[in-house]
Amino acid sequence: MDREARIKDLISQMTLEEKVSQLSHKSAAIPRLGIPEYNWWNECLHGVARAGIATVFPQAIALAATFDEDFVHEVAVAISDEARAKHNEAIKQGNRGQYWGLTFWTPNINIFRDPRWGRGQETYGEDPFLTSAIGLAFMRGLQGDDPENLKLAACAKHFAVHSGPEKFRHTFDAYTSKKDLFETYLPAFKALVDAGVESVMGAYNRTLGEPCCGSYYLLKDIL
Repeated sequence: MDREARIKDLISQMTLEEKVSQLSHKSAAIPRLGIPEYNWWNECLHGVARAGIATVFPQAIALAATFDEDFVHEVAVAISDEARAKHNEAIKQGNRGQYWGLTFWTPNINIFRDPRWGRGQETYGEDPFLTSAIGLAFMRGLQGDDPENLKLAACAKHFAVHSGPEKFRHTFDAYTSKKDLFETYLPAFKALVDAGVESVMGAYNRTLGEPCCGSYYLLKDIL
């Protein structure tokens, strides 16, 4: 049975309660199907975070300032090497907890227009072309070049128009023109999705009146 068939077979055997148990970042084990617990939360914007000692590279905004896609790719390869090693050792020790998995909520490809945004240093700056190029290089370095098997899973975030204010990220409504949306905020997401990024994280805020994680326009019409 190939991988896709195996996945469909497992899902078909899951009860509704078991499916619901997989919807948070901490997915429960399903012993009867041989599915172990898994925690989806991990970070590696400029090095493997919160999982013991790791190499700390310059923050994302500084990596983008190099304008060097090959260098950024090498950085991401080194990060994914460490991430794989840490994950493999954790599994040997029976540790399936937070920050030890292979799903990383990286890169942050939001557009950084306002220096008052407290997470701007996580991004690649204000230019959509540079953000696309650096984001692609980083994503490819993380996921590897094996067409059949991911080295780890990258995540393009936060979709979309998430650029502060941080204090009100759960409540503010980001309004932008369609022209600005498609020329500024979406190009990097399109570039990474077209290149095969494994996942996309919805933004915390609303955009054009709809919560991003429940926006028909963003998730269905665009994504």
